[in-house]
Amino acid sequence: MRVLGIESSCDETGVALYDTDKGLLAHRLFSQIAMHAEYGGVVPELASRDHIRRVLPLLREALVDADMTMADIDGIAYTAGPGLIGALLTGAAIARSMAWGLNVPAVGVHHMEGHLLAPMLEENPPELPFVALLVSGGHTMLVDVPRIGEYHILGESVDDAAGEAFDKTAKLMGLDYPGGPLLAKLAEQGREGMYKFPRPMVDRPGCDFSFSGLKTFSLTTWQKSGQTEQDKADIARAFEDAVVDTLFIKCRRALEQAGRKRLIVAGGVGANRRLRARLAELPGEVYFPRLAFCTDNGAMIAYAGALRLLAGVSEAAVINARPRWPLTELDAI
Repeated sequence: MRVLGIESSCDETGVALYDTDKGLLAHRLFSQIAMHAEYGGVVPELASRDHIRRVLPLLREALVDADMTMADIDGIAYTAGPGLIGALLTGAAIARSMAWGLNVPAVGVHHMEGHLLAPMLEENPPELPFVALLVSGGHTMLVDVPRIGEYHILGESVDDAAGEAFDKTAKLMGLDYPGGPLLAKLAEQGREGMYKFPRPMVDRPGCDFSFSGLKTFSLTTWQKSGQTEQDKADIARAFEDAVVDTLFIKCRRALEQAGRKRLIVAGGVGANRRLRARLAELPGEVYFPRLAFCTDNGAMIAYAGALRLLAGVSEAAVINARPRWPLTELDAI
């Protein structure tokens, strides 16, 4: 089965073609960063309109890369949430329209399931069972995965996710958009141990996260400092170290709680260099998807959708296109 995947949950348009026999055939991605940078953040209406402009040209390019035509597509998967409602509706409308025109099934995919399964696209995918650390822009959670399709949340953020905390802290310190990667880059120039930041909720049982207080701590620390460029870099380093240490401690706890020896890391924050190095110190095996699949992409949606279509899940079976994913926030559309 050859499945088209469409990702349009936020500010990146992703299109991919996945073959259940041959694997990933092609994928294309367009980022809207340059457009939103003028406004200092994502503008939902502009994001939705740009997805409309980008999906079909990206699809044509992917079809050429895969040496396919539209007639070769056997099913279509799209991101059904969570995300920006307008952006999600754009992807859903395009996917459903094409599926109707081609007379092929369509299926909505939960965005976080897509991220969770992204490491399975690698040549040597991790074996099940495992614990997954999902650290995308708006979500931070630990999930026990006995098998694909069965997910048990061990812990999640009770306020800001790690990615949100990176972005908001960067903005408070006057960095441009997108702030998270710029803050991480600035932290590379920072000196370790110049500032002492708390590790939130590590002294409590369980695997939940809370990163909201770190951005306030960063702001007050900056205001009390000499406000030199080196101070800014040192504060960025202290903030990043606090986030990385917290994620490390909670991942170790989750592995022990679930009795697993394998961790996979997915989502945009999973591209952070210091986080990768720290998590590699965990006992057992640690897997990361390639950097291109850490951020939002169509390949993960195509793969997750292909598995669901093979299992018989489609619009005919799920009228509201809401994927069966046992998370607390499921009903995006």
